[in-house]
Amino acid sequence: MSAPSPETTTTSDGARASLEALRTEIAKAVVGQDPAVTGLVVALLCRGHVLLEGVPGVAKTLLVRALAASLQLDTRRVQFTPDLMPGDITGSLVYDARTAEFSFQPGPVFTNLLLADEINRTPPKTQSSLLEAMEERQVTVDGTPRPLPEPFLVAATQNPVEYEGTYPLPEAQLDRFLLKLIVPLPSRQDEISVLTRHAEGFNPRDLQSAGVRPVAGPADLEAARAAVARTAVSTEIAGYVVDICRATRESPSLTLGASPRGATALLSAARAWAWLTGRDYVIPDDVKALALPTLRHRIQLRPEAEMEGVTTDSVITALLSHVPVPR
Repeated sequence: MSAPSPETTTTSDGARASLEALRTEIAKAVVGQDPAVTGLVVALLCRGHVLLEGVPGVAKTLLVRALAASLQLDTRRVQFTPDLMPGDITGSLVYDARTAEFSFQPGPVFTNLLLADEINRTPPKTQSSLLEAMEERQVTVDGTPRPLPEPFLVAATQNPVEYEGTYPLPEAQLDRFLLKLIVPLPSRQDEISVLTRHAEGFNPRDLQSAGVRPVAGPADLEAARAAVARTAVSTEIAGYVVDICRATRESPSLTLGASPRGATALLSAARAWAWLTGRDYVIPDDVKALALPTLRHRIQLRPEAEMEGVTTDSVITALLSHVPVPR
């Protein structure tokens, strides 16, 4: 394999620096959610979508808004409610009295970064309106497919399903999310930092006054994605990913294991993480680092295991300790 040209190396390094700078910019608005920030960057590199889950008030929406403010990308926000209709997201045909014809009025999905806020507060019919957009990156209305802009990322937030007025996302839609990131309650020190910022005048609705500025754009993403595509994956690493996913299908605690799409997603996320950490090849630790956010929403617990307090994360962690690691 020939060595990359100096221009390619410089572009790759510059793109990595720009994406690393996203963390600094987002930290100006959001305190103590570094894993979620890293997950969003990984999803951008993989052309994937992200589901953020956490109780109300842990800055899920602010996190995505800060990401949007740090990127030179077009952004739209949709507040999902029980009466939201599919056409409110994808767009619809509108009758024009002047021309006596129907014309297509694009919905908010025609953007680079779509913030789907509280996605599980709308019924499954409206949730599923995003399926084609997330998988095919197009919207079909009246039999005509209409491509979405590139890049395109759905960052959806949801409250835990135990909360009143929520609808669990269908398995088919969950599988379209590259990562499911858990946004936890902050530590005591982080919560003190949040209150201190507010006492000093921080306004979460005005990120510009907080100093959040665009530090990366489409060119950086394109260069970074090209570099990730060149990240080497050995046969042993590919086999390790497959063994982990096959182990989920054989686990007695699960009724549903990870599909081949889940294995592909895990490998893609591991390659992106490897590149972000400065390597051009994947190691087993990269796979382990992304196993939880990539697989936790693609598997289902047996009712008896759930009653015993078993969680999807604990099942995956146990499997990682048993699946042989390639040397």
